[in-house]
Amino acid sequence: MLHPKPTPERRPVSDESGRDEGFSRAPAEPRSFAPRAAPLPSPATLDGLLPQAWDRIDPRAVIRVAEAPQPSLSAEEQAARRALIVIPCLNEEKVIAGVIEQILADDGLVDPLVLVADGGSSDCSREIVAAIAARDPRVRLMPNPGKLQSAGMNLAAAAMAGDRPWLVRVDAHADYPPNYASTLIAEARRTGADSVVVSMDTRGEAPFQQAVAVAQNSVLGTGGSAHRLATEGHWVDHGHHALFSVDAYRAVGGYDESFSHNEDAELDLRLAKQGRKIWLTDKIRIGYHPRSTPKALAKQYFSYGKGRARTVLKHYTPLKVRQALPLAVAPAVAGLALAPLWWVFAIPALVWMAAALGYGAMLGVKRRDATAAMSGPAAMIMHLAWSAGFWAQLFTWSRERKDAPPAQLAAQAAS
Repeated sequence: MLHPKPTPERRPVSDESGRDEGFSRAPAEPRSFAPRAAPLPSPATLDGLLPQAWDRIDPRAVIRVAEAPQPSLSAEEQAARRALIVIPCLNEEKVIAGVIEQILADDGLVDPLVLVADGGSSDCSREIVAAIAARDPRVRLMPNPGKLQSAGMNLAAAAMAGDRPWLVRVDAHADYPPNYASTLIAEARRTGADSVVVSMDTRGEAPFQQAVAVAQNSVLGTGGSAHRLATEGHWVDHGHHALFSVDAYRAVGGYDESFSHNEDAELDLRLAKQGRKIWLTDKIRIGYHPRSTPKALAKQYFSYGKGRARTVLKHYTPLKVRQALPLAVAPAVAGLALAPLWWVFAIPALVWMAAALGYGAMLGVKRRDATAAMSGPAAMIMHLAWSAGFWAQLFTWSRERKDAPPAQLAAQAAS
């Protein structure tokens, strides 16, 4: 016989009035019509579902960080930060837009004016700058009939500086960090400098450029030049031009427009003669792109040598040791022509070649890079071309001086 299913024990309950309510009941759960949340997947499940999609997400596109409000600047402070930024340009269609963008990526600038002084570009440089200027009032295009960088800088300073206290020079063949110009202004105001110069890091892409970069970033290629190797800020007599006080620039007459090269060192000499101060900052560095072929590098350094000779002849300043040593390279190489007559004539050139190649090999071993080892030949091109340019200018000056009338020589001596 089947036993009936046992029933639960019943206990009568009473409400507050004492009435029997029958059987006890479990309290009813509140009912909700909201959809229930799905359980969170484990990290392992997420990694299996969305690894590629997650990697493609740019956090900047979905996360917005609130910026702290910037304190308003007084009218006096705004006036003290205004700058004219000049970019001399000639056939720079590949880089000019990027340089303008880098310079304007500067939160510290107040009412900047970027002036591109074009020396008659035959590519699309002018069209590119004009298009940028059409949508950005901070950028303007100005023709530079003088073509040279020195002429473009002088024309811009005379025409557009106005009441802006700072003049910033920007070269198209360089890379600039964020807040470049405002950092220069801050350094000038902090130190009281009339000019602020910067250090350079040469960067190469192709193998030859990389070899040149290694040479230029070392004593082998620069002889210890401060704006190439310095790591701390200090007062200098010359550096890579970046910023001037407009008053100081005008007081010395700007660049000498007869100089196509070495115009910066020549201007620094005139600043020094007036007691002006030049500060090499360690707050920022720029990247420089060297010439990409041996021929272009030799042409550049031949012009550098000519420019240095003109500066020496104009101001009668002695060469430094790091400049005098390369000066001997061209005569040493010329001495090889006499080596068949007497082997001793070959010694100076052989010593120079051994030193350059040996130093380059040492850099290659130190960096464990075969390209770096080629910095020796790259430096030899630089040394020989610079020396040849210096001597060529010296001979030209000597010949012109010999043929010049006495009245012209007297006028030159008086100036």
